[in-house]
Amino acid sequence: MSKEYRGVWVFIEQNEGEIEGVSLELLGAGRKLADKLSVSLGGVLLGKDVKALCNQVISYGADEVYVIDHPVLEDYRTESYMKGVVLLAEKYSPEIFLYGATPNGKDLASAVATDLSTGLTADTTMLDVDLEKRLLEASRPAFGGNIMATILCKKHRPQMATVRPKVMKALEPDKERQGVIIEENIELHEEDMRTKVLKVVKDVSKRANLADAHIIVCGGKGLGDQQNFSLIYELAEVIGASVGGTRDVVEAGWLPHELQIGQTGETVTPKIYFAVGISGAIQHVVGMKNSEIIIAINKDASAPIFDVATYGIVGDALEILPKLIQQFKEIRTEKGGEISYA
Repeated sequence: MSKEYRGVWVFIEQNEGEIEGVSLELLGAGRKLADKLSVSLGGVLLGKDVKALCNQVISYGADEVYVIDHPVLEDYRTESYMKGVVLLAEKYSPEIFLYGATPNGKDLASAVATDLSTGLTADTTMLDVDLEKRLLEASRPAFGGNIMATILCKKHRPQMATVRPKVMKALEPDKERQGVIIEENIELHEEDMRTKVLKVVKDVSKRANLADAHIIVCGGKGLGDQQNFSLIYELAEVIGASVGGTRDVVEAGWLPHELQIGQTGETVTPKIYFAVGISGAIQHVVGMKNSEIIIAINKDASAPIFDVATYGIVGDALEILPKLIQQFKEIRTEKGGEISYA
């Protein structure tokens, strides 16, 4: 590589003037990488009328914000956004470029990687850098979640990765923080675009949003069968929680896929997470390990789930759950029907 590449970048995904949470989380992760490498952290912001978001990006850790504000960028399209990001990357040469593993983020990252002839690690759950070689160490579960694979991009730049929402933590915003806003222009014409946005249809379904849940009761195949799994719903109802399940539970037909937690499902960070009848396979743990309090119930005292649990109960879930349900019901009665988790 004869060209010098420096700096860590984060693609700032926005929707209708609101920055996606994963982008703020990545600014926190990117800040740590940039500080280790002694380089600046940049945010890349594309859209229409998005300049007002620059100060928010800086407050969450960016040193610079690279902005392309253009009417054609009002709605996400691979072609227009790829042209903008590639223009910036070729001009400023970042050595690391992070994207959220959202539908748009994954689509854009793969298109940019192809155009720049560089590598891309998908669905990363851990990030670090080798300071001596200045290599991004992007790690993710592999071989069905049985091992963690660390993937390196040794020969091409920028080193790119998509990172799943909720696995990194955003910094506390500092509204007094100062940064540089760099505006760039791009030649885009609507009539040249090969795709047109005819209509944006919002998801108005009432399905549970596990990513935003404060309390989750998650069940695994250790419960035995679907009838026993009803105890998960009963406990969740009593304590005002959302219900989730492992991949095995979903594959068995006990729960719909949108309630699956883990590497191939949702990544969650609730205040309280009940892991019931769950062994603690790595593909599940990566989806819930950042929960504030993890309460594990398993009859196998050596189950890996206890390695990440805040509190562990060794015993048969079919005996323990009814007692917990009864206890919480009594507390609710004493408290007038509500339980405070403050």
